[in-house]
Amino acid sequence: MRLSENDLYLLAQCAISAACQAGHVIADYSQRAVSVNTKMTGSSLAAQVVTEVDHLSQAIILQVLSPVCERYDLAVLSEEAPDDQQRLHKDFFWSIDPLDGTLPFIESVPGYSVAIALVSREGLPLIGVVYDPLTQTLFHSIKGQGAWRNQQVLKAMTRMPVGEGTLTFITDKSFADDGLYQTTVLELEHLALALGYACAELKLQGGAAMNACQVLTNTPACYFKFPKPQLGGGSVWDYAATSCLFQEAGAPVSDIYGHPLVLNPVGSLVMNHCGVLYGSDQTIANKMITLYQTLTARKMT
Repeated sequence: MRLSENDLYLLAQCAISAACQAGHVIADYSQRAVSVNTKMTGSSLAAQVVTEVDHLSQAIILQVLSPVCERYDLAVLSEEAPDDQQRLHKDFFWSIDPLDGTLPFIESVPGYSVAIALVSREGLPLIGVVYDPLTQTLFHSIKGQGAWRNQQVLKAMTRMPVGEGTLTFITDKSFADDGLYQTTVLELEHLALALGYACAELKLQGGAAMNACQVLTNTPACYFKFPKPQLGGGSVWDYAATSCLFQEAGAPVSDIYGHPLVLNPVGSLVMNHCGVLYGSDQTIANKMITLYQTLTARKMT
């Protein structure tokens, strides 16, 4: 099946409606006490927590998307539902994270969102929608048609370093327990100085989708996750929507080795083996790729 520009636009509007409806419910529940459970899907607390709101958001999204799934014969991959593998057989599938950043949501801090993407069987993101219920900010993109933050066109912007300004690096809280943490903090400062910035700032925060979006809205910046042996590191639904957003905004997105993210894998859906890298420009991304290679080479000697 081929999807026309009009088809993609229609599907994007459906995804936006689903994300916003789910987001409004999430915002309402953010003011209440919610039940929290755990699931064995990763090594970090952020990957293990799940709430009733995750499931409620998913139900809302699936209900909104159901008519277009039937009309266009679309498969569905959603975090809180079993993977039925139909994504490997149908031409396109929805990748859904009904509450990305469940831990920030539980802690009542910014960083949670709804993330929905349409992905081809080949793993190419065609639509990306991220909705921040806290600020009611909508990010969306359509392949070949552009990217937007609310109603404003979103384009990658690089602030030329002039010996001042901060280069911001973003990752999640679990990185503080990584064996490379202390060395990385020092090396990020050196990287920023080498690129002409006054200093570096490392932020440990938020869910994957909002962390990536902040790279585009608070340039110069970089969001990264290093590979790790433990299960985790985020999954397809954490990165599919923002992959489309970055591609349409003209900003680099890849794994930590500089390879395209595999968004429809035959095997495991998690990214612990490859990491992720989002940059506000290619120079910063290239430096981070080199930095990781240097850090791992040192670790092996």
